[in-house]
Amino acid sequence: MKELNEQTFDQAISASPFVVVDFFATWCGPCKMLAPILDGIEGETPDVAFYRVDVDQAPDLARRFGIMSIPTLIFFRDGNEFAKTVGVLRKPDLLAKLTELKTR
Repeated sequence: MKELNEQTFDQAISASPFVVVDFFATWCGPCKMLAPILDGIEGETPDVAFYRVDVDQAPDLARRFGIMSIPTLIFFRDGNEFAKTVGVLRKPDLLAKLTELKTR
């Protein structure tokens, strides 16, 4: 999963119709639990672009999107935020969420 920063963020989320961004920190235990789940799902869902943002390295992005807890996943459609989850989701739950959001 490619990591984004303040300079690359807007272009990346606008380049694909459906994007998931994982806001995380390297010291965060739950973030470490979510990372392999996202890596696995990324390989199974080629129609979704997955990115990561380290909140310690990109604090302006964390503020911009109101990140108060991590991990936080923000879902974008055509460059616009349309859903958010906070905390670790199990793989089946995250796949179900993606399916639900794609049909909205």
